[in-house]
Amino acid sequence: MSRTRVLVVDDSAVMRGVMTRIVNSQPDMAVCAVASDPIIALERVRTAPPDVITLDVEMPRMDGLEFLRRLMQWRPLPVVMVSSLTERGADTTLRALELGAVDFIAKPALASATDLDLYADELTEKLRAAATSRFAPGRSSNCLLSLNGKTADKVIVIGASTGGVEALRTVLTPLPAGMPPILVAQHMPAGFTRSFAQRLDSLCQIDVKEAEDREPLRAGCAYIAPGGKHLLLEKSAAGLATRLSLEAPVNRHRPSVERLFRSAARAAGGRCIGVMLSGMGADGAEAMLELREGGARNIAQDEASCVVFGMPKQAIALRAVHDVLPLGDIAARLVELSLAKG
Repeated sequence: MSRTRVLVVDDSAVMRGVMTRIVNSQPDMAVCAVASDPIIALERVRTAPPDVITLDVEMPRMDGLEFLRRLMQWRPLPVVMVSSLTERGADTTLRALELGAVDFIAKPALASATDLDLYADELTEKLRAAATSRFAPGRSSNCLLSLNGKTADKVIVIGASTGGVEALRTVLTPLPAGMPPILVAQHMPAGFTRSFAQRLDSLCQIDVKEAEDREPLRAGCAYIAPGGKHLLLEKSAAGLATRLSLEAPVNRHRPSVERLFRSAARAAGGRCIGVMLSGMGADGAEAMLELREGGARNIAQDEASCVVFGMPKQAIALRAVHDVLPLGDIAARLVELSLAKG
């Protein structure tokens, strides 16, 4: 079996060593080269072409974004960004995903052997997904949509993971301001979701914000699950509201799509519209079936437009989905379903 060839780009010798040990310990991948800055990395791509690249966000001589721009123009390859847990690191990482990076991972704390093992599992899972992904640098946004009528009493719940950051931008950007409330569980660590919500808010007609605990839902607003917390939907005296939870991760994730979808099925039932976007694994598939059985209308992103066709594939396999659509068609379908009575 041929191994996945990984190029590690990082100005820290310690991080290059950590990444190399993790990758080379796997039976299905190996580091083909390392580079301490993007100039060297471009030469390594030419002389020892990799299958996937890990790229530090903050680099000397040429920053990670400029390297990514040049790479995607010259020789597009799957890239996993390695980001610091800072606001600046988050902003740069989100821009990198817009430029074509497949995924990102935060720099490890590595306080113990257990931390290193968990980090190794996450890194290698992301590298495998990236190496087999359908990444598409420079995706374009949809045309703006409008509502021809009053929306029904609906609530939209969306789950996403790898490839989901850009998929969410494609889905949310065209939506008109009068849409039903939207709750989003995107697999993302603490420290990134606030920047993510702010970036989307600057691009969208709807309001986008990081969800807070016990917020009454309002039309025309999308609520992003904070990194490190589950986002739930619950009934309150005033109607439907958000609820944040620090309960254990589900399917290794917090926020978990499973927790959001299951809470929505119980709180809103047939009023829900469920959407499963690009992502690896099966988080949320079983809960999406519960949504359907409760009367919800469900959409999954199709294989051709997914970066990773894991979560949608599992939901489709369980017969939890009504419509399987290209990414670019999902926003228009949400508008149609939002206007539908019953």
